[in-house]
Amino acid sequence: MIVWRRWIFPLLLVVVFGACAAALVKIAFFPDRAETIVSPDAGITDPIIAVERGSVINALTLTGNIARDETFGVRSELDGTVTAVHVSEGAAVSAGQKLFTVRQEYPRKDIDVLAPEAGDVSEIALVKGQMTSVGTETYKLTPARYHLLATVDPVQLYRLVNAPSEATITITGGPAPFACTGVRVQVSAEGTASVRCAIPKDQTVFAGLPATLDLALGQVDDALVVPVTAVQGGAGSGIVWVDAADGSEPEERTVTLGVNDGVIVEVTEGLAEGDSIREFVPGFVAPVEEFCYEVSPGVEQCDSGMSW
Repeated sequence: MIVWRRWIFPLLLVVVFGACAAALVKIAFFPDRAETIVSPDAGITDPIIAVERGSVINALTLTGNIARDETFGVRSELDGTVTAVHVSEGAAVSAGQKLFTVRQEYPRKDIDVLAPEAGDVSEIALVKGQMTSVGTETYKLTPARYHLLATVDPVQLYRLVNAPSEATITITGGPAPFACTGVRVQVSAEGTASVRCAIPKDQTVFAGLPATLDLALGQVDDALVVPVTAVQGGAGSGIVWVDAADGSEPEERTVTLGVNDGVIVEVTEGLAEGDSIREFVPGFVAPVEEFCYEVSPGVEQCDSGMSW
């Protein structure tokens, strides 16, 4: 009994505890795993679409504000002596209104200097008895003309190539929409872009009014169209990937592009109706959309997911 108590029982306990420890280590760090077999057919393939016919309307709506045209300096076209100043600083004048009278010596006669257009005069640089000469700036004029200046995302500039000269303006709380003329695109040295349009003189407007500018940039019907996501490039020319029916690598093909509405684009050369192309160019990352739903009364949960 003494041998059992001193040697055998302790050895058995050591063996039992060691087996338990080994089992726990195996469960924790070396779990049994069934071998996973990945089928070759389980790979992710790029979506394929067919080239179809459709209509494309390239219309762009921009937001901006009404502003008064810029002040400019007016230079003298006469040599002579000022005999009279008929306006004061800051005066509002009409087109053809008398501003100054200058006495010309050869031949000797008095000539009235008239306002070239309606506006406000400022920085008058002449007084009675003063000599004036050709090319000297005599005053500044802020014309009674207005324009709409709308900001534009630089990425939209290609859509504005060959933009029409007219657009439609809608003023918040103002008159019915009306046409404006002289549409032009401006890009500053800092890279900011804007579209400017002249307000007709018969429209009553005020500087600072918010407004929208609607531009009809082009429209085609019954044209070959593809999603812009399928084209590398968006103006003039681009590249698409034509799918091969035999499963080989897609063909990289150059195409000529037409009207683009930001979602679909017209293809004028390089593809035929029914051609199969990759819906997304290589490396395209679809935008992430957020989906929200109610999990309990008054509690919403939002999840992000790919839009395709």
